[in-house]
Amino acid sequence: MSRIDLLLSVRAYLERPHGHFIDGQYQTGNGPAFGITDPATGEVIAQVAGADAAQLEAAVAGAQAAFRGPWAETTPYQRGVVLNRLADLIEAHGEELAQLETLCSGKSIHLSRLFEVGQSAVFLRYYAGWATKITGETLTPSFPSQAGERYTAFTRREPVGVVAGIVPWNFSVMIAIWKIAAALVTGCTLVLKPSEYTPLTLLRLAELALEAGVPAGALNVLNGTGEIGARLIDHPGVAKVSFTGSVPTGLKVGQQAMAANLTRVTLELGGKNAAALLPDVDVAAAVGGLIQTGYVHQGQVCAAPERVYVPRARLDEVAAQFAAALGGLTIGSPLNEAVQFGPLANRAHFDKMLGFFELAHQEGQVVCGGRALDRPGYFVEPTLVIARAASDRLLHEETFGPLICLLPYDDVDELPGLMNDSPFGLTASLWTNDLSRALRLIPQIEAGTVYINMHTFLDPAVPFGGIKASGQGREFGSAFIDDYTELKSVMLRY
Repeated sequence: MSRIDLLLSVRAYLERPHGHFIDGQYQTGNGPAFGITDPATGEVIAQVAGADAAQLEAAVAGAQAAFRGPWAETTPYQRGVVLNRLADLIEAHGEELAQLETLCSGKSIHLSRLFEVGQSAVFLRYYAGWATKITGETLTPSFPSQAGERYTAFTRREPVGVVAGIVPWNFSVMIAIWKIAAALVTGCTLVLKPSEYTPLTLLRLAELALEAGVPAGALNVLNGTGEIGARLIDHPGVAKVSFTGSVPTGLKVGQQAMAANLTRVTLELGGKNAAALLPDVDVAAAVGGLIQTGYVHQGQVCAAPERVYVPRARLDEVAAQFAAALGGLTIGSPLNEAVQFGPLANRAHFDKMLGFFELAHQEGQVVCGGRALDRPGYFVEPTLVIARAASDRLLHEETFGPLICLLPYDDVDELPGLMNDSPFGLTASLWTNDLSRALRLIPQIEAGTVYINMHTFLDPAVPFGGIKASGQGREFGSAFIDDYTELKSVMLRY
């Protein structure tokens, strides 16, 4: 296998003038332009013009009109049909979307095909199944009858309105699909704000959504800097904000939304996710699983493990197996099908990771990696570090990169305290064949998701989200319905 050839449709798409998708139309931008850089080469591959105030108003107005008009008039069954059609089109244009995503994000072409395309279609089809299953309850009030009258009551779920979806750069298509599907299946409409680093796939996705039958205005894409996102949050026509991104930005988004109009908000934020190897662990299986989930997409995954607690007696064994496996990874272009480890997604994140590497070298903790590669693009080595103490910065600051930090422990009873010693609470994992011990530990671990002998994987049927500083609200399962609908009570006397 070798570097793939770009499709002619991808080459042509890169040459197009890029801006926004507003009220069913692809539009050029009126605001400042910015370049899209290929992280594997550092070269600018496309230009996108940002939105101005008039285009933002047009996007929100289009979403409001669709919410009250054609999308409101679409039956629940037909909404599900439309989402399934979009899944079909994503699969039909899968290679095109995968190549665009890899060019913008540095994600392995295999990962773009599997997750940005394959899993996006899976999630869409799952959400489509909920379209006809959003229900209320019937209730009997206890009012006393004065003259033979009777009472009954029921509840109904109603869509909240226009949703502002703010999408990060690490999985731009799949995370956008979570927001698109949740909003549309509940009857909401939305305006998406992509990351400035990865906007192209979402613009193409919006075209496919229109082709699938999503009415004009129901899905809009606005590009620009963080100022565009901030103005969306403040807009009186926006009823809900769904944000995925860093904890510092998420805190600002939540505070701004509440201050604006008590706007509903779902925050899916980062984590400093813990994994614990219990004394009976199969080291080879655990190391293989943690490398698969901790270094996928160069560690740029919010749910990935970053700190690993290891029985002291097995620390050398674990570190040696990590180092051997990481040293054998093939590093190179994400468009090369033989490559296992590609570049970081952008220059800003590259510089941030170099700061973490410098810290690790200063403290003498590096087992392997910890350096930038001398080549074009934003390449670094996959890195393993051993912490000196539970207070070390590398055990507490989210790196969001290819850096796992090990810390030895002496007794399993220490694990809840070690794993919970974090402001974050997104995911955690236990690696053991002792199910009894694992089940006793699970209630003591402060995380939105706890895995056993696995980590990072998401399924649309299983609710996902964080506690503490890792977020507010849940994605997936039936839990998303609460966040995209209002509960209305109706009472009748007869």
